[in-house]
Amino acid sequence: MARAMFDYTKAVLSKVSFDVNLFCKELRKALTRLLPYEIEELKIWIASFLKQNPQLNQCLVLLPQ
Repeated sequence: MARAMFDYTKAVLSKVSFDVNLFCKELRKALTRLLPYEIEELKIWIASFLKQNPQLNQCLVLLPQ
């Protein structure tokens, strides 16, 4: 089930990437729902996703270091 949540999170973030505020909101929600190792995977995915959508860079401050 955990993998399904991770895949769902990526799908949602992809769909809301047209709006920076909505993307940040969904990212915040995802960080509360995902497991720690999934958050690490999400950081990798977001890094590659932001290369195509640089306007979303401001949401990087939400990610844990």
